[in-house]
Amino acid sequence: MKKLWRISFIYFLAGIACGVFYREYTKYMAFSGRTALSFTHVHLIVLGTLLFLILMLFCKDSALADSRKFKLFLISYNIGLPLMAVMLFVRGITQVRGLPLSRGADAAISGIAGISHIVMTAALIVLMLAIKNCFADAEQKD
Repeated sequence: MKKLWRISFIYFLAGIACGVFYREYTKYMAFSGRTALSFTHVHLIVLGTLLFLILMLFCKDSALADSRKFKLFLISYNIGLPLMAVMLFVRGITQVRGLPLSRGADAAISGIAGISHIVMTAALIVLMLAIKNCFADAEQKD
């Protein structure tokens, strides 16, 4: 339970820091358009902070946190979400600075972001299976 709170708090701090950076950096660079930097803040707050706070509620009265699938979810999700945030950050910086990207660099950024989305999707599927198994085990005990 304490581990989930720590993870949630780290994502909260990272999300707030990204939001402040986005606001100050775009102001400093006199950029007023849409950029991927604005999504970094939201992704970290919602997919990091709020998800782990909600999971704390599930883990409070169940054996979910002890499940092997849940541990696999934690590892994979905590690889996928930071990787996604980094790629949003990279894409946003290039947008704000107006850097011309070669086709290869653009494809690399998109490819790594795509991989992070795949990792997160797999992690969420594993989480759903872990929750399903946790509830099935609880029903068998009753």
